[in-house]
Amino acid sequence: MPRKHGYERLFLKILLIMNTNDLSLFMHIADSGSITSAAEQLDMTLATASSTLKRLEKQLEVQLFIRTTRQIRITAEGERFLVYCRKALNQLDEGMASLHALTGKVAGELRISAPSDLGRNVLLPWISELMDEHQDLSINLTIGDSVSDFYFDQVDLAIRYGTLEDSSLVAFKLASAEGALCASPAYLEKLGVPQDLEDLQQHNCLLYKMNNRTHDVWTFTSGVSPNDENHKIRVTSNFSSNNSDVVRLWALAGKGIIYKSSLDMAEDLRTGRLVRILPNLQPLSLDLNMICPSRSQITPAVLLLRDLLREKFSQLQLME
Repeated sequence: MPRKHGYERLFLKILLIMNTNDLSLFMHIADSGSITSAAEQLDMTLATASSTLKRLEKQLEVQLFIRTTRQIRITAEGERFLVYCRKALNQLDEGMASLHALTGKVAGELRISAPSDLGRNVLLPWISELMDEHQDLSINLTIGDSVSDFYFDQVDLAIRYGTLEDSSLVAFKLASAEGALCASPAYLEKLGVPQDLEDLQQHNCLLYKMNNRTHDVWTFTSGVSPNDENHKIRVTSNFSSNNSDVVRLWALAGKGIIYKSSLDMAEDLRTGRLVRILPNLQPLSLDLNMICPSRSQITPAVLLLRDLLREKFSQLQLME
């Protein structure tokens, strides 16, 4: 049996006999790099936190952290254990939340942050459908393309494209978002259909800006193999915006070519308001995730919304 599976079996046995609060403390210490900070977050005394950590290390028969008078540093064994610890506690919380969803009403407020066009044009009717079915649930929807600060913006979950960089966050994949390069039929009839990548430099390529950075380098793959070399090209335009829905509306108005997630434009593509170009080249794909700041935010309402969005996005992709 592979060594990895051996660690997983060992961890499951440990989890059955171990206090999950001890594991939570271990994760907080690893994330904050401080026993004092972890103790404050969990509302326990420093002495209790220190003794809890010693008890955990004794049960595991390994040293999880190297302590000095000035700092604490996680060991190689601690790093390995942390991976399984996060996975197990996340699954445990999901299971408990699922049970609660089966036995009680979905109620309370759910504060959601979503990208501008995806939020307005795709998510909004689905969220309305959820509220119609669960009238004790209230939704606070923040729409915008800037990345939300969960605590400053008071957000329970964010729906975002791309790779999750902060390992302390909890992410649920909703869909794999294929990229799309497209334009309106009116634009293509007037200015012609690009035949190759270099042709894009002769066209008005609508640009999106985020965090004061203009995304004017577009990346493609042939789509034949994951190992295929990427092709990049710098494009220009007399239109740019920090709102991705504005860029989409410009494309619909025949102002230029757009490079975007096909999920955002699924209805436009289905109805022919926008059409794909350069089919032999594939814009890069990104995962669409639902992100929660911590395991404690995984409520029955969050899981209900996650399951609904996964189903809806699957149906949407089948319709393209």
